[in-house]
Amino acid sequence: MSARAKMTYSPAWKAAKPAVSVLIPFLRDDPAALLNLLDEEAASVGGAVEIVLLDDGTGDAALTGRLSSQIKAMALPVRLITLASNEGRSIGRNRLASAARGGSLLFLDSDMRPDHRRFLRDWADLAAREDPAVAFGGFSLLQAPTDARFAVHRAMAAKSECVPYTERARQPEKYVYTSNLLVRRDVFEAEAFDPGFTGWGWEDVEWAMRVSRRFRVVHLDNAATHMGLDTVAALAGKYEQSAPNFARMAHRHPEIVATYPSYKAARLLKRLPGLPRLRRMMRSGADTTWLPVGARAFSLRLYRAALYAEAV
Repeated sequence: MSARAKMTYSPAWKAAKPAVSVLIPFLRDDPAALLNLLDEEAASVGGAVEIVLLDDGTGDAALTGRLSSQIKAMALPVRLITLASNEGRSIGRNRLASAARGGSLLFLDSDMRPDHRRFLRDWADLAAREDPAVAFGGFSLLQAPTDARFAVHRAMAAKSECVPYTERARQPEKYVYTSNLLVRRDVFEAEAFDPGFTGWGWEDVEWAMRVSRRFRVVHLDNAATHMGLDTVAALAGKYEQSAPNFARMAHRHPEIVATYPSYKAARLLKRLPGLPRLRRMMRSGADTTWLPVGARAFSLRLYRAALYAEAV
């Protein structure tokens, strides 16, 4: 572990022998509410679950202090790794895995909230009973904010991400996100996240494409809510970051990505003259609050495809 990393432990950490390690990376987010919910299940999991958190360079001494105090009062075994500078999503998740002790790794985003109070127990029971190579529990919008400023993101997530497990199972490699993902340790050691992915987006989907060629990907109903909905401006900014990652994924897995609607749309848009001007119009349409939410969401999806058109 890097000398730049500061460690904080809960009292239960040293003696614990967990089967499942919950891995939570964060950057400028406060995972305190998630930690409280998970700690409510400490008695029911009977020492089978630990938590490893990674602060990927937030640089907020006050937040570190609050989390350190909280962790020292938790019943679950918890380890907080605080980095002085940002290492990125792929490297950070690889670092978390190397710090974990469980035979199964549960990747959970800091802005997730379990949708029921058997969340950890269900994951621990699944790992003990079936020891799956890869399992995705799904996520929902059950507890997510309903503010009007998040309406476009809510509509997009409801359509493309909050998918029932029976439907996810038909394309198991497509519906894999590190927001609620269980991975057996030997599988992760065989296929780690590609550190060539930088910024935001697609590193988890690309990882799943590689893994699904060698291991079975299971889908089940053990959902958590994605609380971190974005405004149109924030989501558009993430899409702008993600274009090189999408191109990297398409280059490595052309036969799979060719079936994606976003790829097909990008290839069609690439042929159009004046695409930069059209892209600005798409972005403007997504921002136009008097338009129906569905139309704004469609405009933002087109904007994303237009960004990808220049990358593929």
